[in-house]
Amino acid sequence: MRYALIGCGRISMNHIKAAINNNLELIAVCDIVPEHMESVLAKHGLQNDRTIKRYTDYKKMIEENTLDLISIATESGLHGEISLYCIEQGIHVIIEKPMAMSLEEANRIILLSEKKGVKVAACHQNRFNIAVQKMRQALEAGRFGKLSHGSIHVRWNRDKEYYIQAPWRGTWAQDGGALMNQCIHGIDLLRWMLGDEIESVYGATRQQFHNYLETEDLGVAVVQFKNGAVATIEGTTNVFSQNLEETLYLFGEKGTVKLGGKSTNNIDVWDFADEMEEDKENKGLEEAASNVYGNGHTSLYADMVQAIQGNRKPYVDAYAGRRALELVLAIYKSQKTGKVVKFPMTDFASIDMQGEF
Repeated sequence: MRYALIGCGRISMNHIKAAINNNLELIAVCDIVPEHMESVLAKHGLQNDRTIKRYTDYKKMIEENTLDLISIATESGLHGEISLYCIEQGIHVIIEKPMAMSLEEANRIILLSEKKGVKVAACHQNRFNIAVQKMRQALEAGRFGKLSHGSIHVRWNRDKEYYIQAPWRGTWAQDGGALMNQCIHGIDLLRWMLGDEIESVYGATRQQFHNYLETEDLGVAVVQFKNGAVATIEGTTNVFSQNLEETLYLFGEKGTVKLGGKSTNNIDVWDFADEMEEDKENKGLEEAASNVYGNGHTSLYADMVQAIQGNRKPYVDAYAGRRALELVLAIYKSQKTGKVVKFPMTDFASIDMQGEF
């Protein structure tokens, strides 16, 4: 499968690694800064491989090469525009989170991909964490019974140096704040586990310490689901002095699970009424990961390849990406209006928060 990467920044290393692990043919990389391309290739010992073409213009790259799959890992504000261009050319895409910066753009991606018969995967790779998969299996098996509530806590640190590295970070047009950038993976997991269908959201966001940004560094919310479950969200980049945890709780009538670690990669609590033999190995499970992004990219790529070959939906499809985006934007809208936001949401965009702080 002929593959290319657009965007060679912080997360691109995981994409190249996943492509290599899945035996994809790396045809080209693209970035407006040539040094970024060389840097990420060097991390995989590919800096001297001249068969891998380098481009600073993604349209030229697509024009000059036959490609089956492209992953988009640019600044968030360009995800929608680039995705739509790739889909228009009939190329399958993996879109880094968030899949777009507005619901209108996400809707266009879904409609165009269905019209063109193109597969779109939203890069919410933590769904493939071993701990997350075990929680999901228990949920689908009905082991929790009736769900009561859940919560996600993303308690991380991002300092000034992180934002200086890439000036698009912390802007409403290109990034969004802590909820959109750092916390959307956990927000995706929470919505997915609690049944996807939301009744309403009430949220509050603040800019406590990062006054050199446009966006929030703290967001909290209460989410009411149509199945009666309630959830809370806490996401921040204000933790001193380093990343603390990404923790997902799920409470049911007959089960309690707490996933912890830096990125929901450990099982801290695993307790069910119907004790099973495999529960022993689940308790205390820890999945080693080389960085906070975890190991899920390789699994997400493997699933995407199988989806293309088998002509089925990817495990994390464009609708999943839209749902995670919708929940973040609902919290933003609630902050902006001071009101509860009812679902389904009509169009709202990150840029609508301009001037909030």
